[in-house]
Amino acid sequence: MEQLNRLWGWGISQKRRVAALALVVAAGCAAPLVPHAVAEPAGYRPAVVPTEAGPRQTDHLAAARYIKDHPSAVPLGVNDFGCKPDAAHPRPVVLVHGTDSSAYSDWAGIGPQLVDAGMCVFALNYGGAPGADTYGTEDMRISFAQLAAFVDDVLAATGATEVDLVGFSQGANVSRYYVNKLGGAPKVGTWVGLASPSYGGVMYGLVPVGQAVPGMMDVYAKVTSTAAVQQAQGEPIMVELNAGGDTVPGVRYVTVGSRVDEMIQPFDNIALHGAGAENLVLQDLCADDMTGHFHLVYDPFVQQLLMQILDPEHAPAPVCRPVPLGTGIPQVIIAGNS
Repeated sequence: MEQLNRLWGWGISQKRRVAALALVVAAGCAAPLVPHAVAEPAGYRPAVVPTEAGPRQTDHLAAARYIKDHPSAVPLGVNDFGCKPDAAHPRPVVLVHGTDSSAYSDWAGIGPQLVDAGMCVFALNYGGAPGADTYGTEDMRISFAQLAAFVDDVLAATGATEVDLVGFSQGANVSRYYVNKLGGAPKVGTWVGLASPSYGGVMYGLVPVGQAVPGMMDVYAKVTSTAAVQQAQGEPIMVELNAGGDTVPGVRYVTVGSRVDEMIQPFDNIALHGAGAENLVLQDLCADDMTGHFHLVYDPFVQQLLMQILDPEHAPAPVCRPVPLGTGIPQVIIAGNS
């Protein structure tokens, strides 16, 4: 059951389980060095800003093993609320993890690289259930508000007027909802979606079957998670996210996807259609790199590509090397059952 939750949760998402959970994000000033909390309803875990610096990792399994004994871990150099952006990197970078994961699990590879490049980098653990050791599983409407409050904290602490947002898997949808629907656009320069379930997925045909059988999507949510099912193709939150256009003016949108994504089918559901959206396909840039969904944030080429997207004036061109099909899947399965 846990293995299925891991595999199903890290990429698609949908099904609104608590339809009336609309949070109003308070627009006050936050104390610059103390991230403020959002008032979650009973049964939800407040967002967590991890502060224990953990080592760099090269895959999800290594990160999962480390965080098991260090639940407050954050990638090295990330969440330094004393960091001040410079002229070369004026916008702090906010990293938004995926489903059934955490800031450390998804960003222990790329996070320190961004810090080394001179950026102020931040990440929160959002969407958790009380007592759980991973995040990004609960109703996404709570997660939207948690991210909105965190961005305000980052801006207050750094003195910046805008951030760049980078979301992996569910994190792409959570961050894009904030930009498009919660008034976040004036606070965001660039939005990047890595393995973004922009229009959800059909999960090898299971989603259409579930949507055709009354109550089946609720069963899926219990087997996987509420957030995972909420991101399935055609579910209410996904329809709402893309209603009226999938981008808004003033923000640069970039998606990075793989043709062999294990979670998002059809593959075209990763791309955005709004004016000016940049949709980068891994195999178009590096034909021998067959990285799919699970390993994308730990793929060296993708990490270098992200650096180039965020810092085009200084980052070198990514180096293309062969990566076998299926890389990262065994590690995710082991991590989900260890």
